[in-house]
Amino acid sequence: MMHWLKNIVSLKTRAYINDYCKRNGLLTLSVFAVVMGCVLGFVLRSLNLSTQAKIYFSFPGELLMRMLKMLILPLITSSLMSGLSAMDTKASGRLGVLTITYYLWTTFIAVIVGILLVIIIHPGTGSEKEGHHASSGPVMTSADALLDLIRNMIPSNLIEATFQQYRTDLLPIVQNSDVKDSQANYVYIMPDYHNPQLGHPVFLEITPAPDIKYKIVPSTSKGMNVLGIVIFSATMGLLLGKMGERGAPLVNVCQCINECVMKIINAAMWYFPFGIVFLVAGKILDMHDPAHLGEKLGMYFITVMCGLFVHGLILLPLFYFFFTRKNPFTYIRGLLQALVIALATSSSSATLPITMKCLLENCGVDRQIARFVLPVGATINMDGTALYEAVAAIFIAQVNEYDLDFGQLVTISITATAASIGAAGIPQAGLVTMVIVLTSVGLPPADISLIVAIDWVLDRFRTMINVLGDALAAGIMAHLCRKDFEKAANNGRDTVISFGNQSVAMSDAPLITHRCDYVYEVDGDNVLEKPVACYNLCQV
Repeated sequence: MMHWLKNIVSLKTRAYINDYCKRNGLLTLSVFAVVMGCVLGFVLRSLNLSTQAKIYFSFPGELLMRMLKMLILPLITSSLMSGLSAMDTKASGRLGVLTITYYLWTTFIAVIVGILLVIIIHPGTGSEKEGHHASSGPVMTSADALLDLIRNMIPSNLIEATFQQYRTDLLPIVQNSDVKDSQANYVYIMPDYHNPQLGHPVFLEITPAPDIKYKIVPSTSKGMNVLGIVIFSATMGLLLGKMGERGAPLVNVCQCINECVMKIINAAMWYFPFGIVFLVAGKILDMHDPAHLGEKLGMYFITVMCGLFVHGLILLPLFYFFFTRKNPFTYIRGLLQALVIALATSSSSATLPITMKCLLENCGVDRQIARFVLPVGATINMDGTALYEAVAAIFIAQVNEYDLDFGQLVTISITATAASIGAAGIPQAGLVTMVIVLTSVGLPPADISLIVAIDWVLDRFRTMINVLGDALAAGIMAHLCRKDFEKAANNGRDTVISFGNQSVAMSDAPLITHRCDYVYEVDGDNVLEKPVACYNLCQV
């Protein structure tokens, strides 16, 4: 049978199929897994599974999320420390300024796109609130949210920052007012229906409501404080680079951890298609009636999707072409695996290991640049989230028939940009920061419930745009800063390691599994032999 197949299929076709499977086999399986998950989810909805059955069914998808989240902390710390320690101080400073400026600019552009589309399409027209929303009390102000963002930049405890972050809470304190001073009695004359000339006196005693004051108390919320860890790791990396020889042992440890994480990712990649099927299907099983959601929030969904399409597939590639003069879609083709994982997990932080792998292996981005730009981008670059928050705020205003003036639109644009920076790279984090945007223009925060039902779908698409923006930024920075790194490579001092027949720079050294034979220090045209420094884990 196999011999017969070999005779039919030409050698050229077999070579093409083999090459395609090697390059795009995993990507094809991942896309197929997303489609299979959607089909399986809608088929199983007819069975009306119990809550416990849904939990058991979603277990393989839960394992996928846990596996990805497990790698976030070691990848961020090792990437930033090893990447920045190998950079020249001037080059790293220029890269940092350009990266953060570009991220803020693209986020602001995304907000403007969202505001323009929601004003043009006007999805809130004809939509009505359902049910009664109970008052949720006062919520955190924009000033408190900004202060929390700054506090999270400098965590008081690094170990604590790995699993929770600081948050300001408002604690209600009930103060009973003095009844004697505030009591008011009224006498009403009610008409008598049998004899309109007469009336019945009604005595009404009004008890005043208790006086409630809110006290600001420090609190914490679950979830890794990625912003604080990024800033600490970047600071450590810059200082390790300045320490030179004394910092080399810790840099070597970080490089080893980074490479081990990438090897774990390579091994775990083949589990992803299986996990994606159950992750997507489980979410569809939890979804409310799709027909009712489409009728109520269809135009809102279309508005957000149009904004993400314009920003992600028109503006961001245009920025890439403008800065690099290269075809952006050839570059994006190498990122498809990361985009599929972002669609399935709806977490830019969980997708970070896959994005790093795609940039290094498919897009040819410099390792040092990718190690800095991607972790920072996964923390502060939330283009899709910022666009969604602006659209959602104006949609809620339209539902409430609340006309926003130009000043309030400017307030929404600035607040949505700032709030997206503070949004954690976890599923549905945008809903938390959405409260800040609504309160900035006096809209009721309880109305977030209008869009919660469809948020999980939009969350996946805006995460794709967040990941795409990070990756395109890495390509732009690699082009803009290439001369700085060429100068650093030509003029700077670097350590060359020789093992076997290979010689590589210390900054790009892989995980070395056998003893170093020779170590030389290259300073311009001079080559100096150095004693071999052997470090073990205890000494480090």
